[in-house]
Amino acid sequence: MQNETTPVTQAPTLSEIKARQQGAWSSGDYAVVGTTLQIVGEELCETVDLRSGQSVLDVAAGNGNATLAAARRWGVVTSTDYVPTLLEQGKRRALAEGLSVSFEEADAEALPFKDDAFDVVLSTFGVMFTPDQNKAAAELIRVCRPGGKVGLANWTPDGFIGQLFKTIGRHVPPPAGVKPPSLWGDPSHLESLFGDAATISTEVANFRFRYRSPSHWVDVFRNWYGPVHKAFAALQADQQLKLEADLLDLIGLFNEAEDGTMVVPSEYLQVIVTKKA
Repeated sequence: MQNETTPVTQAPTLSEIKARQQGAWSSGDYAVVGTTLQIVGEELCETVDLRSGQSVLDVAAGNGNATLAAARRWGVVTSTDYVPTLLEQGKRRALAEGLSVSFEEADAEALPFKDDAFDVVLSTFGVMFTPDQNKAAAELIRVCRPGGKVGLANWTPDGFIGQLFKTIGRHVPPPAGVKPPSLWGDPSHLESLFGDAATISTEVANFRFRYRSPSHWVDVFRNWYGPVHKAFAALQADQQLKLEADLLDLIGLFNEAEDGTMVVPSEYLQVIVTKKA
């Protein structure tokens, strides 16, 4: 009699993980959430001291928060993302404001630009979600000119969004071998990513999610924010109720509002990476 063996399930490759992530960010409508984060793009442009006429690349731009902020400061801006519908939304926003921006579909891990092409490279809560973090960091540095700046806004591991992803992971485990995106909010990890190619300065900041109620936030993120939308879709009805309860408990830990609304500070790291000449 032949011995029965248990099939070995291979871990997904980084390419397969990227395809899944692209599907997640294409689901829902990130712009519903993204537009509420506009102030982060404005503050990041101030932190990098963006100047008129500088060439600017926004990587994993979503619906264009940092893109618009840079264009409002008369930068020469190229906005990129690997989700075409988000680029279209950014384009509509730029047209509505009469801002001149180039939009181009691009993968943050393989940017279609020459070395040293931009004075400033930006990403707000975008490049941190790439599956191959080392490759993404190398690309940010490659396309930035010597002496230029890479400006990032990254959720921290201990902040609200960092804890959100840990909560989701208890219900829908992430693929094996993939580093948590929130590591981009850890200064020591950034040192390991950018190595000797740059100098790094960081500052902790907070963005406050302001919603009608905790349940309103759950509804918005469940319907429109890709990773949360996909997490709920992967669960049976009873499991969805447990995830919802855990999310409400998480909000309760952070909520500053005492009037039934939601005011939740979410810690993030403002990062300036200056490429060595």
